[in-house]
Parts: sequence; C-alpha cells; structure tokens
Amino acid sequence: MHTARAFVLDWLRACIAAFQFLTRLPIPVQIDYTERVFRRSVVFYPLAGFVMGLLLLLAGKGLGIILPPMPAAALLLSLWVVLSGGLHLDGLMDTADGILSHRPREQMLEIMKDSRVGAMGVIVCVLHLLLKFSLLYTWLDHLVDSGSWGNSCLIVVVPIWSRWFMVLAIYGWPYARKDSGLGSLFRSVRKGHVFASLGVALLATTVFVGGTLRDGNVSVMFDSTLWIIVCGVVLGTLAAGWAFAAYMSSKLGGLTGDTYGALNELLESVLLLGVILVPIVYV
Repeated sequence: MHTARAFVLDWLRACIAAFQFLTRLPIPVQIDYTERVFRRSVVFYPLAGFVMGLLLLLAGKGLGIILPPMPAAALLLSLWVVLSGGLHLDGLMDTADGILSHRPREQMLEIMKDSRVGAMGVIVCVLHLLLKFSLLYTWLDHLVDSGSWGNSCLIVVVPIWSRWFMVLAIYGWPYARKDSGLGSLFRSVRKGHVFASLGVALLATTVFVGGTLRDGNVSVMFDSTLWIIVCGVVLGTLAAGWAFAAYMSSKLGGLTGDTYGALNELLESVLLLGVILVPIVYV
C-alpha cells in the first residue's frame, strides 16, 4: 500500500511540475524540482497543452460573442502568451538571435545565453506574433460568419501536439551545450517517456475531437474521419517539427532549452494554420 501510494504521489508531482513549468495557472503546491521530476513531467506536457487549448477555445468563444474579430483576436493572443508566461517566446527570441547571427557555433550558443534580446530576436518575435494574430483573426471571423463551432474546435489540439513534439525533440536530438543549463535537466528522458507522452496526446485528441464531432457518441472512436484528423495532425507535427529541429541542430550541434521553446512556438503557428486551411467535411 505504501509503495503504491508513493508511486501515485511521484507521478502526481510530475504532473503538477509540468503545469507549473509550462503554464502560469495558479497551482499552489511546492515541488522539489529534481532531475527525476523533470524527466517524468514530460509525460504530461500534452495534458498541460490540452488544458491550455480548452481555455483558449472557451475564451475565443466568449470573446467572439461580445467583440468584433480583430479586438477579440488581440485579446485571445494576449491570453495565449499569458498562459505560458512568455516562456516559449523567450526561447524563440534567443534562438533567433543566435542562429540568425550567422556566427560560429560556440558564439551562437553564447549569444543565446545572453539575457538581452537582439534585433533579430525582436524582428522574429514581432513577425511570429503578427502571423499568430492574423490566424486567430481568421479563425474568429469564420466563427462569426458561420455561427458554428464545428471543426474550429480543433484549435484545442494545437497546444497538445506542439508540446508533445518538445518531448520528442528532447529525446531525439543531442543537447548542444557542454555546460549546465535548464535544458540539461531533461537529458535523462528516455524513449518510454516519449511514448507515454504520445499516448497522453493521442488520448486527449481522440476523446476531445470524437466528443466534439459526434456529441459524445462512443461510436465515433471507430469513425475513419476521426482517425484521418488524428493522423493528419500527427504527421503534420512530425514533418514540420522535424524540419525545424533538424535545421536548428545543424546550426548549433544539437538543441537547447531555448530551441525547445522555439519549436513549440513555430509548431503552434503551423498547426493553427492547418486548422484554418484544411476544412474537414463530415457526412
């Protein structure tokens, strides 16, 4: 009994750590952030993304009712940034400063460690947020015109899969820094953690999308349309994420904590674009 209780508490700590690290949701629990906790917490990254996605969907629905699409999109984007505490945007800016400096590898890594943001970081961040704003505006405008949420609920899957790919990137590419850094705490992540995280992402996606498309009818789990959506999201995430990660690794000799955040941000935009551009027709 004691062993089972300790096992459950260990994984509960890991789940809380994932939410505290990736979000700014108020969870007033003190966690000792050991390497073991960090390693296990990656399993719950898609779950943290799922909760963020639900909050964004509900906020978008409310804002779309009371405001025109443009101010609603601005407020929804602000909420998106606040929910993550700007953690991944910071990684995107640092990564842009380093890689786009076109310096030797070691100098790139030094630039990325600098807490000051350079011109390239600001430019990339502004362009990235502008793209995200335009995508959210298009999404909200479609909701107002159609009067139906339908496929637009797929926005929930965006933060699920962008955060799952971070787990794959942690395992799949070497850590670029020789010295210690925040990303070094994830060096012990193994294949089992990646697959467990994948299971959480698949479960959250199929249950939510299935319930949304067929009003909770269990038979939808056997509907080919659902699995086409899931496969499309997974393959899109893998294709875009692999391209981004391979490019960053080729420049830096591996990945860092900053690049993990950059990957998340870039994938969010790619997946959000997919939600808007790929209409799904249900028969």
